[in-house]
Amino acid sequence: MFTFALFRTHSRSLNFSSFQVSQIRTAMSRSGFEKSQCAILFPGQGAQYVGMGKDLYSNYPLARQVFEEADDALGSSLTKLVFEGHQKDLTQTQNAQPAILTTSIATLRVLESEYGFDVSSACTYALGHSLGEYTALVATQSLSLRDAVKLVRLRGEAMADTVSQLGVRTAMAALIVREENLDKLETSIDEICSTLPEGESVELANINSSFQAVISGTGQAVDYASRVLQSQHLAARALDLPVSAPFHCRLMQRAANIMKKAMSDIKFKKPIVDVISNVTANPIQSASEIPSLLVQQVTATVQWHKSVRYCKENEINNFILFGPARVLANLLKKDYPLDYVRPFTTVEDIQSHIDYLKIKQTNNTNC
Repeated sequence: MFTFALFRTHSRSLNFSSFQVSQIRTAMSRSGFEKSQCAILFPGQGAQYVGMGKDLYSNYPLARQVFEEADDALGSSLTKLVFEGHQKDLTQTQNAQPAILTTSIATLRVLESEYGFDVSSACTYALGHSLGEYTALVATQSLSLRDAVKLVRLRGEAMADTVSQLGVRTAMAALIVREENLDKLETSIDEICSTLPEGESVELANINSSFQAVISGTGQAVDYASRVLQSQHLAARALDLPVSAPFHCRLMQRAANIMKKAMSDIKFKKPIVDVISNVTANPIQSASEIPSLLVQQVTATVQWHKSVRYCKENEINNFILFGPARVLANLLKKDYPLDYVRPFTTVEDIQSHIDYLKIKQTNNTNC
């Protein structure tokens, strides 16, 4: 569920090299966005912060409408918590999940309503990190916003309740790795897990990039695995993550069972563009398989690195990111420094990128 920022954010020049220009296929829409050969991305838990989306809410009526719809669906003021609450409360998984989804969709809706962004014509793929997969399904008209915020609220409650009943300390740790060691890392974790005493477990929760993975499980097992993986030189560093649950491992099975029951009442539609599954790292083939994949996702490894690599193998080098924080953007920039990565988090981001795209559209017209 978590991505983790392990390097500084640097400003990115908006000037393309000739090589970058040759990489990007361009057919400009009326708002200046490239059609096709583009992927839209949505963040997962860990991106939340008090005040996120407030400038969008204040400046754009449709963003306000998204927050109001989420409040109505939940029967409480998520908006007040996001804008005026305490970080500790917002970070609770049952709050963070609907808050991040709502903020991300509000950002997307602003670009759709104010600048003519059209997911169906501008994008080839949509993908979201863990929780963000629900956001991607909303963005591609597979799932309604109302159903989505209720589902992710339940998802958070189920996860929190599952942890409270485990009766054991749990943990997650981020690992700094080399890409050539990823396969060995998976094998080594399986071997470590097979040697643990009964009641202890550790699993690979996320593969976030060529250089970052996350392990999850019981506290002692995660601590032990971190030491072993570093001694084997499969991980350069291991950093404990400040999380409330051991996400994406078998300890979350009870939460997965709760979500399976809830999914039976939800109607999914086939996404208008391909949504790449966290579980398979391939596009979802039909609406009927979405519930099963979302249930599996609760306990399965988030195959984010493979999902992005799928995009790359299909000639995607233009990524648009919607939602709070910039962790996913930073991961992409480090793995693919020649690609164009465009994060939309604030009104300032929107104005900055829109101005640039309009200039680019004018330049193309003059060519």
